[in-house]
Amino acid sequence: MEEPGEGAVADAREALERLLLHGPRRYTRLQVAELSGMAPERTQRLWRALGFPDAADDDPAFTDADVQALGVLSTLIDSGFVGPENEASIARAMGQSLSRLADWQTDMLADALSRAAGPDDRPGASAEEAVEAARALLPRLREVQDYVWRRHLAANADRLLAATAGPGDRRELAVGFADLVGYTSRSRGMGGRELGAMIEDFESIAAEVIARHHGRVVKTVGDGVLFTAAGAVDAVEIGLELPEAWASEDRPPLRVGAAYGPVLTRLGDVYSPVVNLASRLTSIARPGTVLVDRDLAQQLRGIPGYRVRPLRRLSVRGYDHLQPWLVRRRPAGEDDNPFEGMLDELADDVLDKPEDDGRP
Repeated sequence: MEEPGEGAVADAREALERLLLHGPRRYTRLQVAELSGMAPERTQRLWRALGFPDAADDDPAFTDADVQALGVLSTLIDSGFVGPENEASIARAMGQSLSRLADWQTDMLADALSRAAGPDDRPGASAEEAVEAARALLPRLREVQDYVWRRHLAANADRLLAATAGPGDRRELAVGFADLVGYTSRSRGMGGRELGAMIEDFESIAAEVIARHHGRVVKTVGDGVLFTAAGAVDAVEIGLELPEAWASEDRPPLRVGAAYGPVLTRLGDVYSPVVNLASRLTSIARPGTVLVDRDLAQQLRGIPGYRVRPLRRLSVRGYDHLQPWLVRRRPAGEDDNPFEGMLDELADDVLDKPEDDGRP
């Protein structure tokens, strides 16, 4: 027997799907492949790359919008903008990014409806409100997303206009990790709402500090953030400021590691031994500190605002004799301290010697 309100919820779910998918589900995956002129194996590979589960051959799970999207993709491939060898990678990158955005927007909409709902509201009424809210908000969300996307393209105008040798972009960049110390043990004792609030605070503060110093957030993973910056000073300012901005008695401390060198940027991610080196430096950094590699230390050499000191070499995964460098702000008046001057000379001597980090 159908519970009160179940029929209204089912009707609202169907209406919401029609709104979001631009029509009813009417095609099987084989029919979509035929209508789009693509092989079924290819459409299934793209569907999986976007992050969606397989649909049974007889399941009418697809809409006219799915057929249209595959037609647009075919046009992009025919124009040469997207290579057939890259289509799955591009679909995967878009799926991962937009999936997270959709999760956030769904939570935001659910929270807004929950706050607006009274204690005596019927389930059917809430479902109908969700459909009406989605109908009103979707066009505005689309406008904002289009604006942010265009703004990011404009910010990368120099790379957009520069000639590149391949599907990726090789550049010299500083790569950094910021990692919450003791996140796993701390999160076990937290409720879902409390944990969510801490993660939101962390991502918000990290994004603000990184953007302020001309960096880019590559990705966040629960207890950490991976970022890039074009210059050494920007990277180090991010590394020094993040733990300070985050510091609070009720939060786990933050540590940062950064390295500099040639990096391949592809589909929004970064690939390079420099990324691994930054990760290793982060793993050995003490809470509240910033460790950098030799290349970043060299670029900070002679800049009055920083104090750079070599630490004891360590063996970590991939590096038998890794030389970390501790970076701190130089206090006012320290130039007159003879002991610190001697340490500056020692650091210069180490930087002048050939590097040996023990990499195989």
